[in-house]
Amino acid sequence: DAVALSLIMDLFTETADRAKAMGVFGFVCSGGGSIGALAGGLLTNAFNWHWIFLVNVPIGVAVVALSLGLLPAGRAPGTERRLDVAGAVTVTLALMLAIYAIVNGNDAGWSSTRTLTLLGSATALLGVFLLNEAKVRLPLMPLGLFRLRNLAAANVVGVLWAAAMFAWFFLSALYLQIVLGYSPLEVGLAFIPTNLVMAVCSLGISARLVMRFGIKPPLVVGLACAVAGLLLFARAPAAGSFALDVLPPMLLLGLGAGIAFNPVLMAAMNEVAPSDSGLASGIVNTSFMMGGALGLAILASLAGSRTEVLLAQGAEHLAALNAGYQRAFLGGALCAALAAAVGGLFMRSRAAGARAGET
Repeated sequence: DAVALSLIMDLFTETADRAKAMGVFGFVCSGGGSIGALAGGLLTNAFNWHWIFLVNVPIGVAVVALSLGLLPAGRAPGTERRLDVAGAVTVTLALMLAIYAIVNGNDAGWSSTRTLTLLGSATALLGVFLLNEAKVRLPLMPLGLFRLRNLAAANVVGVLWAAAMFAWFFLSALYLQIVLGYSPLEVGLAFIPTNLVMAVCSLGISARLVMRFGIKPPLVVGLACAVAGLLLFARAPAAGSFALDVLPPMLLLGLGAGIAFNPVLMAAMNEVAPSDSGLASGIVNTSFMMGGALGLAILASLAGSRTEVLLAQGAEHLAALNAGYQRAFLGGALCAALAAAVGGLFMRSRAAGARAGET
């Protein structure tokens, strides 16, 4: 994704063309999500869940082969290749320890020595990472880029939004399969409307909204749709129906993602100089991945904690599970609302055509 976004920035210099190109990028991502959800259900039904991972091996090999054959091998003159090993190791270890501590917090106890040690170690490693990035000549994440207002805000939005969406995708699949009794194939089919709406909005609507209103209004409206969808999921009953309790919030989430995806990317990328487009795209991708991993860990732990409390009080198993999922969806709605607030308060709406150093 980071490489693709960097290529879009370099190849499409006009704001309108870039908005359309990013819309196509979002459309392709959504189409891939639809195919993946359906294929995952088919493979799980026909074989077992291991195949949803194994099928990616030949796809990955094909992508590598096509990239080697089609993408230019050259690089910009004067650039230097050097991997920030210390930065990569410290931030990866920090994220792993934090996620492990959060996922196991309910079992080990949040005030236990193990949990506190893991969280403390993760915090210390994050501090080491930031110190390293401030001093190393070719950092993994140049901290100076965060002086760009829209890029900094876009990364915060990306963390919060990914936290909500990753957790929703995982926990809603569990809700459909465990609480409502759907088969893996039915779960895959249930997600298709979300991806289709997202694809249509990314390709045909989002770019036009950005060109007419700037970055901020479409971003806030899209995230507001996501908040509404998550709030509807937070009230979905244990005996819910697809037409009344699942489809409406899924359509809202697809609409919100399709409208907001393009503005987030443009906010993160359009203020940087062309030479830094690869770094900016890498940073925003990292923010999405980190937010998704941490958000899933936190909200899944929140769901598990709520379920355990209700089971201890004698609640029926499915009702307790559903209440846990509802609590997590409510937490996801809060994350999306915070993302909308950050975008609305801190982003410059008309920065779509500006780059650092331009007048």
